[in-house]
Amino acid sequence: MSEVVDTRSVRTERRAQLSAFLKSRRAEITPGDVGLVPGSRRRTPGLRREEVAQLSGVGVSWYTWLEQGREITVSGEVLDAVAGVLRLSEPERRHLYLLAGLNPPPACGSATEVSVEVRAVVDGWDRGPAIVRDRYWNILAFNMLAGRVFGCADGEPHNCLVTFFTSPRYRGLPELWAEAAPGVVAAYRADAALVPHDSEFQRVAHELAAAEPEFAELWERHEVGAPLQAVNALHHPEVGDLYFDATTLTVADHPNWSLVLYNPKPNTDTAERLAGLPRLRLSESA
Repeated sequence: MSEVVDTRSVRTERRAQLSAFLKSRRAEITPGDVGLVPGSRRRTPGLRREEVAQLSGVGVSWYTWLEQGREITVSGEVLDAVAGVLRLSEPERRHLYLLAGLNPPPACGSATEVSVEVRAVVDGWDRGPAIVRDRYWNILAFNMLAGRVFGCADGEPHNCLVTFFTSPRYRGLPELWAEAAPGVVAAYRADAALVPHDSEFQRVAHELAAAEPEFAELWERHEVGAPLQAVNALHHPEVGDLYFDATTLTVADHPNWSLVLYNPKPNTDTAERLAGLPRLRLSESA
């Protein structure tokens, strides 16, 4: 019973916050901001509820119920329309979705454009590889060491899940690979479950399952695990076995992206092996 009460309490609080949020945002938008004539009998500077409803293409009663925090069915399309009328920023739009009980959509703007500031962090990480990956585990940016260690190349797609199952670099440590594989798949399924209607997760999984029976078998288990920090061991074709500790951070302006910073694992010779990579490249160039 206590769990039911707690759940109801959370929902009630969320509806109250939704009501307060919409009222505060509506009060910030003047009629002139949306091309309306203010009129002489207006008591408050903000928009009226009926004006927000009309501009959003929804009924006045429905919007009134939404702003009152009633339990009604909402859709992302309608919330986007309301967000547009109220001129919500991207963080405010995500906040509206959460208060309304929906998963926020992907951030607006380029789906793969990494900011100059984030790239500077990636390029400036000189202790080991550094990457930025999106929610589907596609690598969007990487530093020089990541390119050499993981085999990333500019302009070529590189998905961390696909690479884990198909690259000889990971398969080169078979015992560690077999130990890590179930957790990798479970973590990917957990990420996919956050956005159940996103077909890109399923596309990646289905294509990989068709090519890799071991992945298909693990995927069919329907196991869900904690978010994956990183796969930290591989066999490099030039310098041998490499072991890392990794720290995964969320990119502030893209909450669905991860910044992964790798450090050579203590009590291994990984740092020395990494130091040999530039020398190998220089000798090859000569």
